[in-house]
Amino acid sequence: MVARLIDEDPESAYGYSKVALRLASRVAAVREAAGFAAYANQKYSEALGEFRAARRMTGGVELWPVMADCERGLGRPEKALEMAGAPEVHKLDKADQVEMRLVAAGARRDMGQLDAAIVTLQSPELASNSVQPWTARLRYAYADALLAAGRESEAREWFAKAAESDKDGSTDASDRLAEMDGVEFVDALVEDEESDEGTRGETEAPVAAAEGDADADVDEEQVDVVREVVEAGVEDGDGHGDDKSDNNDNNDGDGDKS
Repeated sequence: MVARLIDEDPESAYGYSKVALRLASRVAAVREAAGFAAYANQKYSEALGEFRAARRMTGGVELWPVMADCERGLGRPEKALEMAGAPEVHKLDKADQVEMRLVAAGARRDMGQLDAAIVTLQSPELASNSVQPWTARLRYAYADALLAAGRESEAREWFAKAAESDKDGSTDASDRLAEMDGVEFVDALVEDEESDEGTRGETEAPVAAAEGDADADVDEEQVDVVREVVEAGVEDGDGHGDDKSDNNDNNDGDGDKS
């Protein structure tokens, strides 16, 4: 549940991790999961303690970069840099070494050392044309550092490279690139809804007026029809009355004959 929720609902993931700790605190995987849940909620001191516990249980070094990043989160970038130069780094696989480089560059930036951060990110992995799982994030961090240092043209180039290699959307390189180019994205759905509301407001009065005119026309027609019916009825009544008079006259005549 921690793994399932940590990206979308880190607070709930943290709650599950606390339950897991109560049930199995001596399991390394539980301590590691609890560490990542605390890390996702920016509880860096708690996360660091859990990562250290998991490392003692397993003897592995794969948590070294995230432990260093916890030091950054606690406001200790010097400690993070010290960890970046420790022997444990040489035991990391390529992906974790790149992660450690990202943490070290971030620590340099925390200390206001922008040029040093840029140099820290310059590596064979950055220069490589092959796309690896870490490529987009490495290029993005380099572009961001260049932009912070005021090297906008170079930053734009590397944001473009980051966007090109970011197949799963792990960064917002495309948005940053568009922002630098002055491109503004508009939510077409919202714009259409606002346009519809404006159009509806403008047409309500004319439509109501038209409906009123239509009602007036219908009333006049009804009046005309009723008038015609009444007049026709009166005429029919007079005609029938004349017929009756004629019949009476005939009857009178017949009576006289009789």
